[in-house]
Amino acid sequence: MHVYFSGIGGTGLGPLALIAKQAGFEVSGSDKQDSQYIHYLQSKGVQNIHIGQDYAAIADIHAKTPIDWFIYTTAVTSEQDSPPELIFCEEHAIRISKRDELLNYILETKKLNLLAVAGTHGKTTTTAMAIWLFKQLDLPISYSVGAKIPFGEMGTYDSSSEYFVYEADEYARNFLAFEPYMSLITGIDWDHPDIYPTRQEYEDAFRKFIGQSRTNIVWKNDANNLAIAESSRNIILSEHDELLSQITIPGMVNRKDALQVVTALHTITQVSLEKLIKHMNRFPGVSRRFEQIATNIYTDYAHTPPKIQGALQVAEEVAGSDVVVVYEGLHNTRQHFIKDELKHLFDDTKQLYIVPSYLAREDPNLPLLTPEDLRDLLSEDTQQKTIPSQLDDKLKQAILTHVKNGDLVLCLTAGGGNSLDEWLRQTFI
Repeated sequence: MHVYFSGIGGTGLGPLALIAKQAGFEVSGSDKQDSQYIHYLQSKGVQNIHIGQDYAAIADIHAKTPIDWFIYTTAVTSEQDSPPELIFCEEHAIRISKRDELLNYILETKKLNLLAVAGTHGKTTTTAMAIWLFKQLDLPISYSVGAKIPFGEMGTYDSSSEYFVYEADEYARNFLAFEPYMSLITGIDWDHPDIYPTRQEYEDAFRKFIGQSRTNIVWKNDANNLAIAESSRNIILSEHDELLSQITIPGMVNRKDALQVVTALHTITQVSLEKLIKHMNRFPGVSRRFEQIATNIYTDYAHTPPKIQGALQVAEEVAGSDVVVVYEGLHNTRQHFIKDELKHLFDDTKQLYIVPSYLAREDPNLPLLTPEDLRDLLSEDTQQKTIPSQLDDKLKQAILTHVKNGDLVLCLTAGGGNSLDEWLRQTFI
């Protein structure tokens, strides 16, 4: 079967493309721009990738090897009124779907139990932690993770595995396509107002997802908010669990993610909590999650206020009060949504640089919030130590000066092509 991925360079479709290739599918695809993810896929044998999403290119690929299944992301239809690749597939009666339908097909045909990680934040780190523990126990595992990890590929299919670990995204209600064997709910805080106009709708989606899962591991605060009672299918963890003190990974948000994974693997394998925690304390981390780019320069994907608070807490554990932040908002739409929460978010930072937000899936009716606009939303004290900036040599020199002075520079960035994260890697590595 030949599967074509439109948006193959994204963190959702990229790993799935690798999985499909390893599972025996013919794989090709396209993306609107070149990126490090594209190069990564090509290095793993997914060579037939076209930059640009146009009618002629997909027609040429189809003429050489007929496409059976066209997989696309929400961005394809939200950013283009008449996506030419989609039109081509409709004209040629090619099967069309989002990624979830293909993944469910793989789960069913390969007889895999789905271990899903869902929540507003922490999904990627928690997914990576689960993969890490399976590997430390020498248990075969298939998985998809939305970032590079130092101990495996972004996506892997192992024919001898019993479980598939998956980062189940709530955007566009994607996670509701699954009925997991077990779900880990990392934390619920209203997000994606373009999909869920109210907090009630967002929480209702999680209630439904939890109801579709055979077993759930949920934090007590979230369980209380969703009116979910502890039962044989719902394992409720306390935010003050004494086991958290035995986990030595930097950052409370990371320690909580780790406890959920330890609980899940203990439930599945019956391996002792003590042994699992010992393995977890050696977890090497994930790309773009407090990842060190160079001496005292870190990149982190944190983009919602709770996740930003978590990233700042990790940085403060490492560097105390000597934390400098470079902030790239993920989506202009989200900056409008969280603008009231931004006011005091960076009060404790030593210095703040704000660069232009990373734009994608935007509401055209909302004015663009510039770095200067975002600075004006902050508290008066924070405004005094905030510098609107661009990804240029001036910012580079400022970062180098902070590093020389012993500061930790935490870059909160969207990632992807032309982002702050990509600029950091091109500039400092």
